[in-house]
Amino acid sequence: MLRNDEFLDTLRNANPVENVIGNYVQIRKRGRNYLCSCPFHSEKTPSCTIFPETQTFYCFGCGAGGDVITFVMKIENLDFTEALKLLADRAGLEMPEFSGNPKKSQLKTKIYEMNRLSANFFYKYLVRGNDGTGRAYFSGRGISPQTVKKYGLGYAPDGWTNLVKYLQSEGYTDNEITSAWLGNTSQKNGDIYDIFRKRVMFPIIDVRKNVIGFGGRVLDDSKPKYINTADTLVFDKRNNLFSLNFARKTKDKKFILCEGYMDVIALNQAGFENAVATLGTAITPAQARIISHYADEVIIAYDSDSAGQNASRKAIQYLSDAGVRTRVLKMTGAKDPDEFIRKFGRDRFNILLNKSSDSINFMLDNCENSLDLETESGRVELIRRTSRILADIKSRPEREIYISRTAEKCRIPAETLRIHIDGIIRSSQKKQSVRQWNDTISYVIKSGKNHHTGSKITNAEEYIICYVIKRPEDFSDVLKMISPENFRTDFNKKVYSAIAECMKNNENFSVSMLNSFFSPEEMGIISGISARNYDVEIDMNVISECAETLLKPEIPAGADVSDEDLRNLFASKVNK
Repeated sequence: MLRNDEFLDTLRNANPVENVIGNYVQIRKRGRNYLCSCPFHSEKTPSCTIFPETQTFYCFGCGAGGDVITFVMKIENLDFTEALKLLADRAGLEMPEFSGNPKKSQLKTKIYEMNRLSANFFYKYLVRGNDGTGRAYFSGRGISPQTVKKYGLGYAPDGWTNLVKYLQSEGYTDNEITSAWLGNTSQKNGDIYDIFRKRVMFPIIDVRKNVIGFGGRVLDDSKPKYINTADTLVFDKRNNLFSLNFARKTKDKKFILCEGYMDVIALNQAGFENAVATLGTAITPAQARIISHYADEVIIAYDSDSAGQNASRKAIQYLSDAGVRTRVLKMTGAKDPDEFIRKFGRDRFNILLNKSSDSINFMLDNCENSLDLETESGRVELIRRTSRILADIKSRPEREIYISRTAEKCRIPAETLRIHIDGIIRSSQKKQSVRQWNDTISYVIKSGKNHHTGSKITNAEEYIICYVIKRPEDFSDVLKMISPENFRTDFNKKVYSAIAECMKNNENFSVSMLNSFFSPEEMGIISGISARNYDVEIDMNVISECAETLLKPEIPAGADVSDEDLRNLFASKVNK
């Protein structure tokens, strides 16, 4: 078994950061480094740089950064040990024991176990329980026994403590059961009771085959109709998708996005395994980015009512921001994919998919709702509604086609509408530049909150940190010049001290070792220090000058200062 430091070094070498990130987003070579769109925030211009030399990444837009372990922790929503296990499995390595937060890690493990046991409990009750209500429901919806088994569908029986007593018999405490959101505590008597009762159950399974939560649907007029697992240590409904575990395995780089569990299950049973759904909420930017890791195109198959159409517009926006092409399914004769499949069959639905309209046509058509284009006011309102949509079309030739179409409907010259749209684009670009500048300033302030007021001090500390990260073999010589105690900013002192600790206990240093000292957000700040100074020529002469700067005593307030000191102080304030 490898020691922990040896294992981290082996793990990093087996999982180059550029290869791992390249599995989630498209990367392209730029000089010695790689560039990609950041997978942690929506952006139209790539701002994330991957540095193979230091095996780190950094986004100049949102400040996310770190090494391959940090990346996996953030994108897969894992803790440190879980990220190591995923990367070890990816590389076929044996995982040693790692210390972290043992209580949190143990609770997460128990929640996974309880979810698995609960899913099995609900499934057994569905297929063999005395109450046949759940079986009748799925049978009436045309769901086969094979599909029931594939999705692990189940039924939560009537009663207050069926599941709770079962989990207690398996050795789990009340606190553990409530932490998994499988039980709740009564305010009246303090007893614990089942959250899911008398409902058909839909296990939510992640891409690593873990049961992370549940959706439960009543079969009568009780409210609420659906109950979904709240946020737990293993589940966040904003960062997961139902049936992604199946959809990601399809060869087709195209997903069908649905609103409900039954829509997805019906489509999957009909052979459309690339169907996914959000988890009881409208689509989030995070879910759109997750989809972009697996699909180039999404066909939105939301309900045909007004709420579904409004949700389609939001999905189009978020998916477009994530770089995913979208089309919209237009269903007639059925309110949702599940009903359409049952009424008209698989082949008719496949024809419908092929005829689905692109998102721009969908949105432009919707702009005409409730308008009388025979009136001047109706045509003016159509221009107002369509202007933002037309301005957001990136391709000028494509934009020209839709401008001509809209101008014809509004009975105005295409050139007049073109000038209007170009003006909106220029205004939007100006606002975006201001917004990006403000975001940059905000992030600099946030990430530099512990910085010393003199920028010369800050630069000296950052140069030293960058140098020892790039040239760890020289650290002993650098440490003779400057010790952690001589650093003046809290965060940089913490970073330099952590590097010293790693160097003392390990023969080979890598940024990965800092993960045990810093949070993913702090790792981003460390990567930012390296990224900002990546192209600065730093050698031992520069480090010697930096050490002299830090060792020079600070001038106390009110003390007599020389003209040279005053000039230096003034320059530091100007350059701050």
